[in-house]
Amino acid sequence: MKTTKKILLVEDDTSLGYLLSEYLNMKGFAITWSKNSNAALELIHRDYFDLIILDVMMPEMDGFTMAKIIKQQFPEIPFIFLTARSLKIDVLKGFSLGAVDYLKKPIDEEELVVRLNTLLNTLSAKKLAPANEPHEFLIGDYVYNKDLLQLIYKNNSAKKLTFRENKLLFFLVSKQNELCSHKEILNDIWGKNDYFSRKSLNVFISRLRRYLSKDPCIKIENIHNQGFIFRIERRK
Repeated sequence: MKTTKKILLVEDDTSLGYLLSEYLNMKGFAITWSKNSNAALELIHRDYFDLIILDVMMPEMDGFTMAKIIKQQFPEIPFIFLTARSLKIDVLKGFSLGAVDYLKKPIDEEELVVRLNTLLNTLSAKKLAPANEPHEFLIGDYVYNKDLLQLIYKNNSAKKLTFRENKLLFFLVSKQNELCSHKEILNDIWGKNDYFSRKSLNVFISRLRRYLSKDPCIKIENIHNQGFIFRIERRK
């Protein structure tokens, strides 16, 4: 069964944004449209996307600046530029920031669909390629698949994780029974260590505890002023 691909469109032009989001939805993509970069970043923090389409010339924060943040904080999410800026220096800058494609406006909608399908199929194939790093973990009564962002309880109910929930859980699981300091978690996942990031970390820890609460043997212990330890206790 074909999985619907989730795409975030970041475009401040109301007419173009509406046209593209409606057309791509009609073509089977799940499109979320954001009209500015700051709002788009909030969406990325809350949800997972298979691909991001970025305009360059936007208010508040331009697309190049947003691309740098995506590359730093969400390196696993691919992005492309769709912009009227077509000078060679802009194209080279876009690719140097990590874009997987750079499309120039105006673009034919049918061509865009073909390009998106080709890119997403290529990226999916890379994800499915064999790797030395394990992608599935048995943690208590749960099976955790970090590539599919899934937490499955006793082969029954599956919980879809957000991008950041997934990164945090993988970080903790890969360091089971070790102290994971606030500093190393925040620097690795949030890209910064400040008061607001710590508040956000605590919220995400609470979410993971709730998701894992069906197995009382799984613990995410809070070590005061230091960090967290992920443990799976022996069953009595």
